[in-house]
Amino acid sequence: MDGRPAGGAAATLDTDRSDPAYRAWLNDAVRKVKADATRSADTHLLCFPLPEHWGIDLYLKDESTHPTGSLKHRLARSLFLYGLCNGWIRPGRPVIEASSGSTAVSEAYFAKLIGVPFIAVMPRTTSPEKTRLIEFHGGRCHLVDDPRTVYEVSAALAADSGGHYMDQFTYAERATDWRGNNNIAESIYEQLRMERYPEPAWIVATAGTGGTSATIARYVHYMQYDTRVCVPDPENSCFFDGWTSGDPEACSDSGSRIEGIGRPRMEPSFVPGAVDRMMKVPDAASVAAVRMLERVTGRKAGGSTGTGLWSALKIVAEMAGEGRTGSVVTLICDAGERYLDKYYSDAWLAEQGLDIAPYGRVLDTVLATGEWTG
Repeated sequence: MDGRPAGGAAATLDTDRSDPAYRAWLNDAVRKVKADATRSADTHLLCFPLPEHWGIDLYLKDESTHPTGSLKHRLARSLFLYGLCNGWIRPGRPVIEASSGSTAVSEAYFAKLIGVPFIAVMPRTTSPEKTRLIEFHGGRCHLVDDPRTVYEVSAALAADSGGHYMDQFTYAERATDWRGNNNIAESIYEQLRMERYPEPAWIVATAGTGGTSATIARYVHYMQYDTRVCVPDPENSCFFDGWTSGDPEACSDSGSRIEGIGRPRMEPSFVPGAVDRMMKVPDAASVAAVRMLERVTGRKAGGSTGTGLWSALKIVAEMAGEGRTGSVVTLICDAGERYLDKYYSDAWLAEQGLDIAPYGRVLDTVLATGEWTG
């Protein structure tokens, strides 16, 4: 059919996708996702105990208190609104995501909220508790042996099913409103407003997609703050190498042991030019840090929290050594109960060949003296 009416007269091509039933479903789906934000209180900004006379305050933004238990709840909400408003997510068709677990838990929650199927493509090494949570929210898990294949497997599943591949690693930095709208950066500054150092010297944010560090760094620049942004990177991740070399094609041959952060390729949502500093953090140091966090605060957290906390304490020690005062902020990305068989298991540490004792001594020294001996 050539689009012309009978008789051969020229006609304007007109494809109408404004089906009333679809528009009613779309409006209701957007309302439900936005209502989740309205129902949810902001996450806490906790004080980490440091000696008062140092003149340095360390804060932990506790993202584990979101309804799905992690920082990724914010991202999943933004991605669903982005996909819905772009017309990519359709009634009855599955949403597919490549994930190391936490984003998939949050996306399964939102998929169930609006009544669409959800499939998570994840490495087989993902913690069983994350798999259980995805299935609890009605999602299905598709496990792969090679973490580097999650992208292509997700795209293939979407093509075969007629669904939508959410692709957090591409869209994380653009789906989130980095100028404000109660994003994580605006929330941090608002919560620091009554503190003795309301404008932090440093914010430390680990990178999985890179979307959180991009949101924070862009907001800092947009608001013209003097805060610096540091991104710590675990072993078996290419972000640090790509950032230091300026190579967008940097890659790693294996997956990260610290779930939720570290990637085998330079993800599109990672924005190197917005970041002031990066650190390479040994995995054993990350584990030592989360175990120290539990001893000091009584809170269990995932390994990515340890990566950030290790780096934040190194910055604290640098400030103390230089006689500088100010505040430092890092994130509790998710709760440690998801990783009892990993970061809190001595058997897992032995299996992985990780010795956390030397890193534990570095942390004990910095907390006691303010000196970094690592």
